Amino acid sequence: MVALGFSVGCDKASKNETRFANTDITGADFARDFVLTSHRGERVSLGDFESKVVILFFGFMHCPDICPTTLTELNRVMEKLGNDAQNVQVLFVTVDPERDKLDNIGPYMEVFNPNFLGLWGTLDEIETVAKEFKVIYQKVPGSTPDNYSVDHSAGTYIFDKSGKVRLFVPYGADTETLTNDVRLLVNDDL
Repeated sequence: MVALGFSVGCDKASKNETRFANTDITGADFARDFVLTSHRGERVSLGDFESKVVILFFGFMHCPDICPTTLTELNRVMEKLGNDAQNVQVLFVTVDPERDKLDNIGPYMEVFNPNFLGLWGTLDEIETVAKEFKVIYQKVPGSTPDNYSVDHSAGTYIFDKSGKVRLFVPYGADTETLTNDVRLLVNDDL
């Protein structure tokens, strides 16, 4: 009897482990919450998006490749989700709050999807949130003081509808598998 229970438990665990195509980080002791200002001027935290799957990405508006590519890819995911997209919120956290301001993050988000939210904070707030999410970023000097770049981690976090971090998605992930993973979380099919 004990062996049967153990066998069933293992079978269930192995099914859950293979459900997601991206890295399952369920139960991680980081990426728990944030408090930042949305491009609409409201202070927001993860709890404000309860009942939605949240996709969170860190970047900056002057990024020449990774950030626009990721945001374009996330828009494709939203398109593929169809009606399920109404249960998903994409959040973009700037790691360059000196140049990315509340008045320009909104128009930048609208280029990709009008429902995406840009999040801003002071240098200290961004540093705190980046530490909580294990995001590394560093300003790289350019030809002039205003012409710099920011090297940064390029992964995306996905949270379930209860606000628990579930997935880490590396840069360049396949759109189909990402869409399927998000759909599993939207439909609670776990």
